[in-house]
Amino acid sequence: MKFAEFYAGQVITAGPIALSEQDILDFARQWDPQWFHTDPEAAAQGPFGGLIASGWQTCGVAMRLACAAALDGSESYASPGVEKIRWPNPVRAGEPLSFRAEVQEVRRSAKRPELGVLRWTWALFHADGRQALELDATSLFKLPVD
Repeated sequence: MKFAEFYAGQVITAGPIALSEQDILDFARQWDPQWFHTDPEAAAQGPFGGLIASGWQTCGVAMRLACAAALDGSESYASPGVEKIRWPNPVRAGEPLSFRAEVQEVRRSAKRPELGVLRWTWALFHADGRQALELDATSLFKLPVD
């Protein structure tokens, strides 16, 4: 999508996508090597009753789906950050996740008119409606200056 296509209140969806057990293990072993992400046997005895994906991996899933739904082919080029990351329910192998984003604000930067600013809330949901991720993101877009 192009920056001009975004508007406040807009809802953007994508997915579903599911992680395999191998996806979870590979990511966790490299980036988040906590036992409940890397050791299926120990995780089965842990507080989650089994292996779960890293929250950071779920952020990556959301990014992939945001790109597929809205950012691929756009003028997007950076983000100054995200706020309020929450992982209310764990993600397990084979569970389909769907992406939903709601646009909060679309504006041209007052200080840097070559930048478009998009503030949006991202969420991932399990097939049964449980939320797996919520975050508030800001995306920057390179725009022509009039």
